[in-house]
Amino acid sequence: MKKRKVPLRKSVVSGEIFPKKELIRIAKSKEGEVSIDPSGKKPGRGAYVALEPAEVEEAWKKRILDRTLGTDLSDDFYQELLDYVKHQKARKELFGNE
Repeated sequence: MKKRKVPLRKSVVSGEIFPKKELIRIAKSKEGEVSIDPSGKKPGRGAYVALEPAEVEEAWKKRILDRTLGTDLSDDFYQELLDYVKHQKARKELFGNE
């Protein structure tokens, strides 16, 4: 069988390139609404962050997503993102690469 090409994306925090499945997409719609995009298919501008709590905390501290998406994000959004990343990381460690 022919090997499939693995899509790669760059984390806006660390600048490292990862397979798309190891990142979480943050999407900004045309209306300016910012949301977590687990499917990676929502329309709008996207920014990727690695599934590492330390990277999300750095993005929160330095307000990297605010600058990348051109908007002011609340601390509640960053907390929600941190909780989501912690949950997904724990899930990945528990179930492996399913």
